[in-house]
Amino acid sequence: MTANKDPITNHLMNTIRSICVYCGSSPGRDETYAKAGHLLGRSIAKSGLRLIYGGGTRGIMGAVAEGALRAGGKVTGIIPRFLINREATETALNRLDELVITDNMHERKHTMFEKSDAFVALPGGIGTVEEIIEIMTWGQLGHHRKPIVFGNVGGFWDPMLALLDHMMAEGFIHTAQRVKPLVVDDPEAIVAAIMVAGSSVDAPTEGVQSVIDKL
Repeated sequence: MTANKDPITNHLMNTIRSICVYCGSSPGRDETYAKAGHLLGRSIAKSGLRLIYGGGTRGIMGAVAEGALRAGGKVTGIIPRFLINREATETALNRLDELVITDNMHERKHTMFEKSDAFVALPGGIGTVEEIIEIMTWGQLGHHRKPIVFGNVGGFWDPMLALLDHMMAEGFIHTAQRVKPLVVDDPEAIVAAIMVAGSSVDAPTEGVQSVIDKL
């Protein structure tokens, strides 16, 4: 069967249906971080999109989920069994309309990638950095072109962005054209930025199955 190359069909195939948010399971020291999470969650819901996130019900994770749920949005939480009591409560998890409990972190990341059409990093710790960098790595290798956003709340990601610029300047990022993360300061502007990026005909949102299997 010949693939349909019609631009309108391609545009529809590239529609963003879900957004994955990586962020801290703690609130951080600045209250604007959790507020940004709540605003982003609400924005995702109001746009008719599904929130995919790490399943935590505390910290910024909890704020993102709460923002989406209060706005009537669909929320998928993906959490390893061993983290349930650390990052969530069973009562809170019951509010999600979809809960995926994985056996380990590897399976969690695989599932989050597979279910998501775009990725956002809000303030967080080492885990958040590791997750968004892995998504960028697979993008650099050409295995997906899903939109990637740094939600730069209060300049939180400035040191990371400076490091990325430094690595590029020193010749360690050779395919920068494949990894162009968006940097958005206003949490309420993130979804709009993703929708514009995802509507590009040359930016398919689907991943490559062989790569997904290796995640």
